[in-house]
Amino acid sequence: MDDNYRYGEALMNSRIILTAIALVVAVSGCAHAPAHSDRVAVAYATIANASGEQKATAEMWQDMENVVHVDIKVSGMPPGSHGLHFHAVGNCDSSPAAAFAAAGAHFNPLGRQHGLDNPVGPHGGDAPNLAVSADGTGHASFATDRISLTEGSTSLFDADGSTIVIHAAADDQMSQPAGNSGARIACGVVRRAR
Repeated sequence: MDDNYRYGEALMNSRIILTAIALVVAVSGCAHAPAHSDRVAVAYATIANASGEQKATAEMWQDMENVVHVDIKVSGMPPGSHGLHFHAVGNCDSSPAAAFAAAGAHFNPLGRQHGLDNPVGPHGGDAPNLAVSADGTGHASFATDRISLTEGSTSLFDADGSTIVIHAAADDQMSQPAGNSGARIACGVVRRAR
């Protein structure tokens, strides 16, 4: 009887501990995850190279303070640092002569100069460089208030839409018009999710 009582007590204590651990993990996970109720708009892009092979995905969401959060995951890309920009036209048609020229110039509704480090910039579509590791994978997350997923002068969903473009080289964040970031190597049209 004594052994059974001790076994039952130990079993009960271990269940209490496991329940407490599960509760702590669940609560801490919720504290860091963006609350879907705080998202006033959501968008995405599937980013492909000129051959049509998917190379990246981007998720964007706008919070209640009108800040757009951008999360991009890439694979099968050339290693190194790559310029990353929102472009002014929602068209990723490509031709051998000028890959993704149909995407137009950088998204720049406020008429500023290029570059996050430029005192008279940046464009609305300027973003930090994307770092791709030796295995061809990379991840970038950033937030900006220079674009919008809702109506207004900085909306990515204006009459002709917008794209996300990955460039061959790093953006120096100062030179005009695109930071010497080189050729456009991948493009994705920004689409509404809700």
